[in-house]
Amino acid sequence: MTNNDRRYLIVTGIVGLIAAILVGAGEFLLHFDPLARFSETSYDFMLAASDHRQTIGHFLGVLGAPLYIVGCWHIYLMLKPANQMLAFVAFAVGAYGFVIGSDWISSRASVGALVHIQQSGVAVESLIQLYQERYESLLTVIRITTLTLSLIFIGLALTGRSNYQKWHALFNPILLLVGSFIVHFINPDIGKYLMPIALNVAFGVFFLLSIFQASTHNLTREENL
Repeated sequence: MTNNDRRYLIVTGIVGLIAAILVGAGEFLLHFDPLARFSETSYDFMLAASDHRQTIGHFLGVLGAPLYIVGCWHIYLMLKPANQMLAFVAFAVGAYGFVIGSDWISSRASVGALVHIQQSGVAVESLIQLYQERYESLLTVIRITTLTLSLIFIGLALTGRSNYQKWHALFNPILLLVGSFIVHFINPDIGKYLMPIALNVAFGVFFLLSIFQASTHNLTREENL
């Protein structure tokens, strides 16, 4: 592994981390509610954010989400020595999920606007129902792709042949995501800051650890990254 190869791994990991930070900041501005009324069937929690705040959150999330694809390429490169085909499947599944996620987050400011209008007495229930059918269903795709990516990651990391230490298998995206829910269950006062951006927290921690490994550990020799 040459210095250029290592730098390439680090840069792609940093881009993935930037994606987690931008999208996390965007989702926080869109979704954070001090009362923690988070739900996928009622949008009262979005009343806590002004239209201006949601507009800023919209652009941060939409502009940052595509960078996750570069982060998925980083995961592929790190897993590639263990099994190139499965590593590429992980990349393809993860990238597909984030493309769908980009579509989902691009819709959030719109439903926020609908909720604000509804507060003024305008009947928009049918529009909100259509939103749920068209966009909330996309969350299932994101969760399935994150689970699939995590399972492949765990399997390849545990072989000891990837560029990850075996212990990193424990810090996979789906388990880190579950961690945010556990924190919220144990301490809602802290968890309410994690829940609006739980997926981005998971990938942010994941990429931080991945960058650390790419920077400090001996990497498996792989040509033509």
